[in-house]
Amino acid sequence: MHPTLADDLSRLPEILQSARDVAAREVAGIGERPVAVAGPAPDAARLPEHGAGADAALASFTERWAPGFSGSAGPRYLGFVTGGATPASVAGDWLTSALDQNVSGAGGSWAQELERETVAWLRELFGLGEEHSGAFVTGATASNTVGLAIGREWLGERLGVDVFRAGAAALGPVDVLSGSPHSSVTKAMSVLGIGRDRLRPVPLLPGNREAVDVAALEAALAEREGRPAIVVANAGTVNTVDFDDLRAIAALKERYAFWLHVDAAFGGFAALSPDLAGLVDGLDAADSVCVDLHKWLNVPYDAAVQFTRRRDLQVKVFHNASPYLGLPDGEPDFLHLTPENSRRLRALPAWFSLVAYGRAGHREIVERNVALARRLGAGIEALPGLRLLAPVRLNVVCFTLAEDPSPERVAALARAVEASGEAYVTPTVYGEVPGLRAAFSNWRTTGADTERVLAALAKASG
Repeated sequence: MHPTLADDLSRLPEILQSARDVAAREVAGIGERPVAVAGPAPDAARLPEHGAGADAALASFTERWAPGFSGSAGPRYLGFVTGGATPASVAGDWLTSALDQNVSGAGGSWAQELERETVAWLRELFGLGEEHSGAFVTGATASNTVGLAIGREWLGERLGVDVFRAGAAALGPVDVLSGSPHSSVTKAMSVLGIGRDRLRPVPLLPGNREAVDVAALEAALAEREGRPAIVVANAGTVNTVDFDDLRAIAALKERYAFWLHVDAAFGGFAALSPDLAGLVDGLDAADSVCVDLHKWLNVPYDAAVQFTRRRDLQVKVFHNASPYLGLPDGEPDFLHLTPENSRRLRALPAWFSLVAYGRAGHREIVERNVALARRLGAGIEALPGLRLLAPVRLNVVCFTLAEDPSPERVAALARAVEASGEAYVTPTVYGEVPGLRAAFSNWRTTGADTERVLAALAKASG
């Protein structure tokens, strides 16, 4: 064994303690450190010829790179839809690395069964029935891709084509109908050979909405004269967290042939709150569902889950035919269900957080975040320099400048907020108007944090 590696092995407890001390120091100060970091990164270093050991690597990281990392795990990072990492999920994630289980198959480990248990808990958390099976993937993009891949195979089943053998071209043109699809949907269409241009936008409801007009969707389905399609519905759009009427869309399946995929990346968490659960009524009727866990479940990147009613079609698409991997009979190993063969035990951080805080703890995070988003929205309405672009429907506040919201002025506002170190928000365009989004999904965020964000916005827009 290389002498430096051997020395690190002999000192592993001390090395882990040093890493723990660095992590604890960084996390302890995350509420007060600048939320975003500007300025150039260090110059690129040369690849070391002779390693210096883990202690030196930790020291180098702490000195050169740690100061430039954002406070994205902290309470005032409101960009994208970014959760933090609960204490229990961090512990689970550290153990995931330390135990280093490959969850492609059973492999003499109970890790695969832990993932099955975690998926079952999540299925219950989101109000799905036992007919939905699931698997962990990296994020919403992978989850949407898996769901649409299964839907593509379903189209083949309807048309008498084995797509997993003959390829997507054997289907002919495939149409994907949606009102306000996330950009990852068209990315998935590109990856799957469906083609980005096969997206068929469906008119939205009037009145500043992002939800699909179900009557217009029915008309679009009727025009297909029986040819099956894929419908992507939204349980929480990115800009304004609007929800399609999932129950009404699912009812159309009685008259029209389509695969219903629901993108519930973060909106699906509305199911945790009795006051909000009506927003996702009908989610259980979907053929496939995407939920992103490193958003509102507040587990570390990267973790999402994918659910479907048609595991048999999922196995057709993703099975790996090799003698040393075994055949996907009975309860298939996870390598037969997702694009990956080698799979990290992403379920363990989620398992830790669910055991530690339960349904009630995660419900409190969701309800607090929603209340704080509404609080920020009300504060923005009271500021003379800003205005809301849409009502605060759940956990995202979409707003812009009250006067002359040009791309340049809105971008300058975002830079000013970022430079303050108090908050981070991301740009968007809604109704052809440049704006900003503040998304509340971090377990740490409090009312005091929200007031600091509001003060930063007031100063930057004043």
